[in-house]
Amino acid sequence: MARRLEAAVGERFVRDELAELVSRAIGPCVAHDGLRLFGMNPVTGAVSFGFLHTFSPGLVRDQLYESYLGDDPFSPVDVARLPAPVGLIGGDERADQAPPPRSPGRRRALEVLTAHGAGCELRLLLRDGRGLWGLLSLLRSEGGRAFGPDDAERLARISSPLITLLRRYATAGEPRTARPYLPAGVVIVGADNEVRSLTPEARAWLGEIDPAHGMAPEWMPMVAMREITLAARRHLIDPSAPAPVACSPAAFLGRRVAVHAQPLDADGTGDVAVILQEATGDLLLPVFSAWHGLTARERQIVQHLHSGAAPKQIARSLSVSPHTVNTHVKTVFRKTGVSGRDELLATLGA
Repeated sequence: MARRLEAAVGERFVRDELAELVSRAIGPCVAHDGLRLFGMNPVTGAVSFGFLHTFSPGLVRDQLYESYLGDDPFSPVDVARLPAPVGLIGGDERADQAPPPRSPGRRRALEVLTAHGAGCELRLLLRDGRGLWGLLSLLRSEGGRAFGPDDAERLARISSPLITLLRRYATAGEPRTARPYLPAGVVIVGADNEVRSLTPEARAWLGEIDPAHGMAPEWMPMVAMREITLAARRHLIDPSAPAPVACSPAAFLGRRVAVHAQPLDADGTGDVAVILQEATGDLLLPVFSAWHGLTARERQIVQHLHSGAAPKQIARSLSVSPHTVNTHVKTVFRKTGVSGRDELLATLGA
């Protein structure tokens, strides 16, 4: 499995092709009938892009509601709190230790699966010592063989190559040329989590990222809007939950797009404002640094470069030698695949 996944690193994928490739790679070892693969903003934990293979968008939509506002025991937030990053709904639930198999959350999660013809689900949170990168979910149809502890163990072993695959995808296709500037747009989502109104600028953004014009899956707009809205509601009542700030890579939408959301009332049950804007500069730098594997010091130096400082000025500010700064700068160039400062700043949208 790992070899097949590693061979895919650097390939160009359109729409849901990445999920299909991952499904083919892991199928011989962990049989399944459906797969979803979501990439997250490693800084905030918010889902930022995703792919499905024979996995119903309607099921994703229903699971999002249960994960953020209901009682799904294995949402990304909750799996992150488990000792092992694997959750199993239905089937042989000895694969994990908590919550109890007969908890209301488990029953409701299984009801949602059954409503869409699925019998059980196995989820793997893709995380390592540097961050939270995504979520892989496998389905088996109702009436088929259930997932068990052995499946969970085999799946957990491929976490590292899956993380590498997501990181390479997120850093591929970096925009090197200027795109027409679009001012930030605002979408108002009502209490029923449906769009109520949007500004002309938001209409322009939705037209720009329309799957018909790019490489994102057709189901993306519906699911992404609900995802960020529900994330904003949950974060308001549970500040430890992922902050509702997503950053989609250029390979997904053709340009890097930042999406963040804010509830417009005190308890998060009313309208939510969703803001779409260009992911550049300070808005982009944290996630850009994480996806490219920059150290804290390297990120500091990129921040200084972005503000226009020269290497000698950076050295004085950080109390290090100019030689040390230049060494870090060369490492940043190598990690980000740029040829020099001008290209780095262009990549950051400066």
